[in-house]
Parts: sequence; C-alpha cells; structure tokens
Amino acid sequence: MPFATSEEVVTYIGGIFETAFSDADLAPRLKATGVVLRFAFTDPDTELIVDFGEGTVGGAAPGAEVGATMSMSADTGNGYWQGKVNLPLAMAKGAIKVDGRVAPLLKLAPLSRKLYPVYIERLTADGRTDLLV
Repeated sequence: MPFATSEEVVTYIGGIFETAFSDADLAPRLKATGVVLRFAFTDPDTELIVDFGEGTVGGAAPGAEVGATMSMSADTGNGYWQGKVNLPLAMAKGAIKVDGRVAPLLKLAPLSRKLYPVYIERLTADGRTDLLV
C-alpha cells in the first residue's frame, strides 16, 4: 500500500532527514554542503524542502535559494530510503527528475546509506510494514 496522505510522506521521508540532522557523524557533513533541496512528490502530492546548511526540514531559511528540485513519486522516495532505488539509475530512467544542480545530490547519496536501516526500523516500529519494499 502506498502513502495515503502527504502528512505520511512528511512524517516518514521528512523524518529521515530530521534523523540525519541529529546524527553526530552525518549532521556536520550534511550541513557543510549548504544545499537547499526541494522535493516534489506525487501520489500523494507533497512538497518538502530540506535546507542542509541550516539542518531544517519543511522550509528553507529566509533568503536561501533552492539549489535543486527532485521530482518523483512518493513510492520512489520510499524505495530509495530502503536502499531499493539507485539514484543515478533512477535519474537516467526518468523515475527521478532533477531540475538544478545534480553534482551535490550525487555527493549526498552515499551519506544516506547509513539511514536505510533506520528508515526501515521506523516503518516497522510504526506498524507500516505495508510500506516495506
């Protein structure tokens, strides 16, 4: 079963970024990128802005410029955080579309691998095994 509401997308996909910003190892490396990333999810339609420089999820700091927009289905985002979607391959196949700077995104991708088990544990703990890929 896919995400039913945009609130679920924010809770789980947005939540994994919040977890990353509280991780002592990942947070400084993520913040050092200074990237502001906009996610445009479909099914359900959800916008999520992650400001890596400020370590915030949900909105950018005043005056921050979005460096890239990633467009994908919420299912694709869910699969990515479970380690089931290869970012460069998904971009090549059009499952993930990027408008803006791509290079910083590809640098961030390896850092996210540490969070795959955390994301899966969160889904399982919340009884959302229906979202497991």
